[in-house]
Amino acid sequence: MALPKALEGKLRIPLIGSPLFIVSNPQLVMEQCKAGIIGAFPALNARPQALLDEWLTEIKDTLAQFSEENPDQPVAPYAVNQIVHASNNRLMDDMQTCIKHQVPIIITSLRPPPPEVIDSVHSYGGLVFHDIITHRHAMKSIEAGVDGVIAVCNGAGGHAGTMSPFALVKEIRKDYDGTIILSGAMSTGDDVLAAQAIGADLAYIGTRFIATEEADAAQGYKDMIVESSAADIVYTPYFTGVSGSYLKGSITNSGLDPDNLPEVDKTKMNFSSDGSSSKKAWRDIWGAGQGVGTIDDILPARDLVLRMEQEYKAAKARIGV
Repeated sequence: MALPKALEGKLRIPLIGSPLFIVSNPQLVMEQCKAGIIGAFPALNARPQALLDEWLTEIKDTLAQFSEENPDQPVAPYAVNQIVHASNNRLMDDMQTCIKHQVPIIITSLRPPPPEVIDSVHSYGGLVFHDIITHRHAMKSIEAGVDGVIAVCNGAGGHAGTMSPFALVKEIRKDYDGTIILSGAMSTGDDVLAAQAIGADLAYIGTRFIATEEADAAQGYKDMIVESSAADIVYTPYFTGVSGSYLKGSITNSGLDPDNLPEVDKTKMNFSSDGSSSKKAWRDIWGAGQGVGTIDDILPARDLVLRMEQEYKAAKARIGV
């Protein structure tokens, strides 16, 4: 396995709570970290941009105090997701704020991070993980100098790829001995162990944490996740220009026919600071992965992590690991 040394001894289970656009907030991230998994949020969730500084201050101070008061508990580092896209006119300002606070992990999406981003994070000992959906994308980001790749596979929520994890993780592992993180249709501790079994170092789970008390999601969104199954996930590029997975019920509730959505091109994607083009895609049309079928309740994030730890241990015992 290739877990970065900076993470050794800091995780209850090998898991990252993936950054959820609009949904992830400091409360969710802090509870994930205090429970012993990496919590993450998109920088763009902090609006206006100046709010990012306040969020990072709150997260750092709270986790430091919790760690001091609970020296025997693993307190995981946190991560900030940066959208590396031409329309994200906040990127460099957000990165400067992250560098100021020495954010432990930066997760980049859509395009490999430029050298100045990687170098600035490495300058204080931080890590850079990058989302990919193909082997080619993985190799490009590895060549750029990232510390690990996040294989976003078939069944993942939000912007997701189409490859099976059995194919993509193995292809990457054949050429790369660094950190591989797996995303796609996972929601239990059993799934975390399964991700390790096929060659990943960490699991990357998002949809399951939408159905938590701390998540900044409408109650209807959380309820729909609990009530849905894998058959209720629609994979389409219609809403952002890049293919993603969404809850069929939210599409129907917005007056659209989920079975007859037109194709669009990537030029529709926009991450400008006003967020006007993204709000409908994520606030009204709700992202979720195929793992919804095993989500049956809404819990505090800490309780969820502790339950996943027990599932993880039980799965290991069941197969004699």
